[in-house]
Amino acid sequence: MATATRRLLPVLLKTLAPAGARGLSTEKAVGAAAVVGSHTAKWMQSPMELINEVPPIKVDGRIAVCEGAAEGVGLGHPIEYICLDLAAPNVCKYCGLRYVQVHHH
Repeated sequence: MATATRRLLPVLLKTLAPAGARGLSTEKAVGAAAVVGSHTAKWMQSPMELINEVPPIKVDGRIAVCEGAAEGVGLGHPIEYICLDLAAPNVCKYCGLRYVQVHHH
């Protein structure tokens, strides 16, 4: 199958190229792949890597309420009440957002 593909590929490329146009070069194809690769690299991160880029959300009270959706957006997750008594940020078990209490002295 691979040998048949190698034989047919030049024929297919000739039929796709308009008359008088230059054929596809390996350099152009590799260059395009490099551009696409660098553009999509940030989207190839895991969801946890992306959520960790969000800084902890500061809350004045002892309890944070997480719905997992931006304001005005109907999609999210069940409401979770998160206790912020610890010094370290606490994490929402549904979406991974981190919350920390702001201590006013």
